[in-house]
Amino acid sequence: MQGTYDSDKRKLLSSLCHGAIFFSTTLFSIGVPIVINLLSDDPVVKSNAKESINFHFNVWFWATVIGIPLGIISWITFGLGGILFFPVVALGFALHWGLTIWAILHCLSKPDEPFRYPFIFRVF
Repeated sequence: MQGTYDSDKRKLLSSLCHGAIFFSTTLFSIGVPIVINLLSDDPVVKSNAKESINFHFNVWFWATVIGIPLGIISWITFGLGGILFFPVVALGFALHWGLTIWAILHCLSKPDEPFRYPFIFRVF
C-alpha cells in the first residue's frame, strides 16, 4: 500500500519533520513534526515525525546533561571552563547538525523508507 502515497509529498513532509530542528531550539521546532504526525495519514511520514520528536528530546536531554555542568564549571572558573570545554560543545553541535542533515538526505533519496537515528532513546 505504500505505493499509493505521493512520493514528492512524502519527501517534503518527512524532510520538514527532520529539518524542523534547525528552526530554533524552542518548542516551535518540535511542534512541526507533532502537527505533521497528527495530520498525515502516510505511515512513512508518521514514522519520520515520531523519530524527529524523539531526536528533539535527545538533543534537549543531552544539552541539559552536558550544558549545566559545563555552565557551572565555567562560572566557577570565571569563563576558563567554557574555553576548555569548547571542543565538547562543538562536537555536540556537529553531531546534532550532521545527524539532521543525514536524516534529510535519507528522506530525499529513499522516501519509502523511514529514517532511524542511531544511538538515541525513543519515547514514541
